[in-house]
Amino acid sequence: MNAPVLLERDGTVATLTLNRPEALNALDDAMVEALVARTAEVAADDTIRVLVLRGAGKHFMAGGDIRLFAQSLATEGVARAKEFQRLAERIHAAIETLARMPQPVIGCVRGAAAGFGLSLMNACDLVFASDDAYFASAYLTLGVTPDGGGTWWLPRIVGSRKAAEIMLLGERIAAQQALELGLVNRVLPGAELDAAVAAAARRLARGPQQAVRGVKRLLRQSGGATLAEQLQAEARSFGACAGTGDFAEGVRAFLDKRPPEFR
Repeated sequence: MNAPVLLERDGTVATLTLNRPEALNALDDAMVEALVARTAEVAADDTIRVLVLRGAGKHFMAGGDIRLFAQSLATEGVARAKEFQRLAERIHAAIETLARMPQPVIGCVRGAAAGFGLSLMNACDLVFASDDAYFASAYLTLGVTPDGGGTWWLPRIVGSRKAAEIMLLGERIAAQQALELGLVNRVLPGAELDAAVAAAARRLARGPQQAVRGVKRLLRQSGGATLAEQLQAEARSFGACAGTGDFAEGVRAFLDKRPPEFR
């Protein structure tokens, strides 16, 4: 049996691949447990500088596995509600890990990013998509509300009014529209997507690591901070970075008119 999530490394860049292509990488119990375990593994490994998150085959993730949902219909309603709440709470551990891990996360999206797939994509720091990618909330078609932080990420990315439209009307969003909305950072021809993601990952991996991780941390915490709190956090982080060898190299490289070589 193939692992539902693959973890591979190329130097300091790790790649997590959702590995149920025959089911459009839909989320089932095994994938839930694998995502929780593999994201925790990456977060704890300080030798990993960047994480790429992608789907095997033609799609990123089409949401939850409807076949699993169908099997649950034999269970009485109250018990079914408890089981699905438990499942959501379990996969939410992976979402929190992606948000809190020090490494930047790049989403590499082809085909469908729907339901939980959209929430998972939105938990990434950067998202590159192929020009055939498409996005949808899709929850209301099943009579449920979003999970995976969907109602937290989406208003912060596209604004509250547009988030309400995406989730309540459930219309499919094409790649170019997603770019215009700010759901993704770049849209590329399918043949160029992997190379563009790899180039961005290498660039981040070669960068000044304390500063790269500091940018992610400051951006993630800013939504819950006052201006005064964020200014203080920025001052602490700036000072800490200025005390590193990377800062010294950056200054010398600028004065020497050469690319910096961060260690």
